[in-house]
Amino acid sequence: MTTTPDLPEQDQELTFLQHLVELRSRLLKACLAVFVVLVALLPFSRQLYEALASPWIAQMPEGSSMIAIDVASPFLTPFKLTLLVAVMVAIPVVMYQLWAFVAPALFKHEKRLARPLLLSSVFLFYTGCAFAYFVVFPLVFGFLTRVAPEGVAVMTDISKYLDFVMTLFFAFGITFEVPIATIILVATGITTTAQLAGWRPYIIVGAFALGMVLTPPDVISQTLLALPMWLLFEVGIIFSRILVTNQKPMEDQASS
Repeated sequence: MTTTPDLPEQDQELTFLQHLVELRSRLLKACLAVFVVLVALLPFSRQLYEALASPWIAQMPEGSSMIAIDVASPFLTPFKLTLLVAVMVAIPVVMYQLWAFVAPALFKHEKRLARPLLLSSVFLFYTGCAFAYFVVFPLVFGFLTRVAPEGVAVMTDISKYLDFVMTLFFAFGITFEVPIATIILVATGITTTAQLAGWRPYIIVGAFALGMVLTPPDVISQTLLALPMWLLFEVGIIFSRILVTNQKPMEDQASS
């Protein structure tokens, strides 16, 4: 009688294929959610761009207006904005699909920590985008229009403006995820809150350096990105201490 030593490998390969099928299903559902939101928002693409451009238009000198340099910009730019907004609106569904794919492989205490972190990450991303729109945009655009040389007409291309503001949106949205990253680093044992506190001077310098890279070359936007990053880092340390203190007794009970 011959043995089949490769049987476990076949079972393992089948399991791997099942994971791939599950991943494909989750990705398709996430893409479908983005598509549905896109179709729902397409009739309002012009209104969405007008709302996005309102902070800049409010700061423009009287008599100035935005322009479209490329022939297809009046159509493609609002469509591109609508697609980006659809992705941002569908983020909760995308994150849920990610959670549904990863959750079966997590332990109970990991699920207990991961679930609020996912919800908090979505909330913080939206908060960062709102902070950019309502706080950063008016200050930055007011500064940029005031420093324009005498005799220069401030007339921004709609496509360049969209690229500019979307860079700020994602920069502030990702920046507001600093507490989540801090908690994950501490919870996984990569570092400790004491070590993070010791790195505080380097974090502050790094926050301003990152602000110079991610934002336009003006002091206002760089400072408005660096200061929240530092404050959110401090918030992450505080919550890391709370979560680690509460998590250690639970892990001790699980191991006993």
